[in-house]
Amino acid sequence: MKTLKNIILLSFLPVMTTVAQTYPTILMQYEEEIENIIKGMTLEEKVDMLHGKNMFSSQGIPRLGIADVEYADGPFGIREEMEPHSWNSAHLTTDSATFFPTGSALAATWSTKWAREYGKGMGREARLRGKDMVLGPAINIQRIPTGGRTYEYLSEDPLLSGALAVAYTKGMQEEGVAVCLKHFALNNQEDYRGFVDVRIGDRAMHEIYLRPFEMAVKEADAWGVMAAYNKVKGRWCSENALLLDTILRRQWGFPGMVISDWGGVHSTIDAVNAGMNVEMPGSRFFGKPLLDSVMVGKVSTEVIDQRVREILRVRMAVKPVAKEEANKHPVGNPEEMNTALEVARRAIVLLKNEDILPIDNKRVKNIAVIGENAVTKMALGGVGAGVKTRCEITPLEGLREALGPGVKITYVPGYKSFGREDRNQKKSPIQKADPKLMAQAVKAAKKADVVLFFAGDNREVETEGSDRKSITLPSGQDELARALVKANKKLVTIITSGGPVDVTTVKEVSGALLEAWFNGSMGGQALAEVLTGKISPSGKLPMSWPCKLEDVPAYALGVFPQEVTNDTQGDIFVGLVNNRDNRRNQRLVANYAEEDLVGYRWYDCKSKEVAYPFGFGLSYAQFIYSDMEVKPAVEGLEVAFTITNTSNRDAEEVAQVYVSRPLSGIQRPVKELKGFHRVALKAGERKKVSVTLRYADLCHWDEEAQAWMLEQGKVVVQAGGSSDKLPLKAEAEVMATNR
Repeated sequence: MKTLKNIILLSFLPVMTTVAQTYPTILMQYEEEIENIIKGMTLEEKVDMLHGKNMFSSQGIPRLGIADVEYADGPFGIREEMEPHSWNSAHLTTDSATFFPTGSALAATWSTKWAREYGKGMGREARLRGKDMVLGPAINIQRIPTGGRTYEYLSEDPLLSGALAVAYTKGMQEEGVAVCLKHFALNNQEDYRGFVDVRIGDRAMHEIYLRPFEMAVKEADAWGVMAAYNKVKGRWCSENALLLDTILRRQWGFPGMVISDWGGVHSTIDAVNAGMNVEMPGSRFFGKPLLDSVMVGKVSTEVIDQRVREILRVRMAVKPVAKEEANKHPVGNPEEMNTALEVARRAIVLLKNEDILPIDNKRVKNIAVIGENAVTKMALGGVGAGVKTRCEITPLEGLREALGPGVKITYVPGYKSFGREDRNQKKSPIQKADPKLMAQAVKAAKKADVVLFFAGDNREVETEGSDRKSITLPSGQDELARALVKANKKLVTIITSGGPVDVTTVKEVSGALLEAWFNGSMGGQALAEVLTGKISPSGKLPMSWPCKLEDVPAYALGVFPQEVTNDTQGDIFVGLVNNRDNRRNQRLVANYAEEDLVGYRWYDCKSKEVAYPFGFGLSYAQFIYSDMEVKPAVEGLEVAFTITNTSNRDAEEVAQVYVSRPLSGIQRPVKELKGFHRVALKAGERKKVSVTLRYADLCHWDEEAQAWMLEQGKVVVQAGGSSDKLPLKAEAEVMATNR
């Protein structure tokens, strides 16, 4: 990288420099061998590789000793084995797995170290289960808090999502398993995902929604990508040449394979020409129709060879597991469970604490645990992927183990959770409190020293295939919380969810409030350790929590939810599972009118108050930030500062660095996250922290040039522990670079 000489700015016009960089890939090392394989294949063998063989596998070349590709549903645990041609369980006893904390929980750690370990753990388990490619990580931007897969996705911010996706990808592929980045691209809602057409400007598309995918492809050499169900700019993602060819393969240099989401292919010629490699799970478009299209000259043999070549690159990089070795050894072993525990510990976010936590078991001898979420297991539920785990410690189990026999714990359900039978009957999760259950809870609360109220959602409320209609707490939980605080002022509310909920009531009545997520096999133990003070909470919100749904940009602008009157078929994936025709002829536009003002960018721009801001999270420790310096570096700007733990507790802190461009010649958000670092500090320790702000992350997408551009000029750099609390501030100059 070379730094150019200073350029005088005339009439305050910004100077832009194109920024591009190539990254190495191991997929290209087998080209000569692959060419020889392709030359020896028949056309029928080539076409057979381009579609599903079973529900979770695609065809190899048996005659040439090329193994099938075995897929594993993810992205937070290896799914149980299914019957070859159905969604029914194979009922094995050896196909369990670790339930890792879901995507939003992982993102709340803000830890690339533990994201990498997470990926490695998933990769090790995938190998034990005989899998070649895991369908994950899921890295779509959390555009709306009600999104049915918010719990799977990472963040509303592209840098945080991208950095974690890079680490996850590296970790998994180090174990010899291919990732499959999903869902490419702009799959940011579950309602009508099977036919909605996303309309968005190029700049916002690249800077916000495509950036995590680009980072994982370029910086982590991701080997697989899954095309999303929806349309983008008028074309299905599975046949979208802009996405699959121009951007993914040409601009990013992706040499790997693209698979469809299950049932997401809608054409033969357009899809294969655009860059689709494998239709899953069947052969409706890429079976005989593709063979016929080649025979009559509508698809060239060169295109078929290229699609096969891209699959073989991945197949050669991922060494197959012999079928007799798959599902032979136990999965969910101590090493993976420890990774799940370490992630869960760092994911829990303390939102409020009025000196009620941690629980002092020398003074607290009687605890009332209220709420079904204290005993509900979250590995399974709803539509889509789940984990048949060997172990899932519930919060109640974790508390009983942590507190021991010296503390009496009384459990009362308090409410009846929303379940699958309710969803099948199309009931709403938003119900009034059950008077009988509430009375039992109040009675227990009156006798307790402390009340732990387990509120929030479950995997039936937050589910693939549909978006929540509200962020109101389900099952009358607000009403129950008001009754509990009247019975006992020592009220701690623990929210279990994958995304934001309306905390207006529980925030007001609770002395302490925590977000515990769908936190995996070891989540109950991690939560007990936080509640009892064994560890200090250190999670930070990876998304903004709005005061009310109407404040969310897509809702405020009236572009979500969309109204459809003729969708009698339901969700595309649910239709596939139920053997219904999944073709979608409806026309529905999702207008991303807020463009790049997603999440905190919107709330900053509109000066809109939120319940809890992006990056927020309290600790039992106290931290002071000081002595900030910003200097030029080879990769960009080096930001250094000191963090002091002024408490008598060991703790971890997530330092966040934001950048503003007040004199920019183009429209920009008020501030944007451009770097972060998790740091462990002993009681009383001072530590110097260094965060690199890369030129690649300081760029904007130039729509005219169709390239990343770096604007010269002054930047304002701020650092602190939350997007709303940035005590350090400095100015620096960004110079043009040639990369």
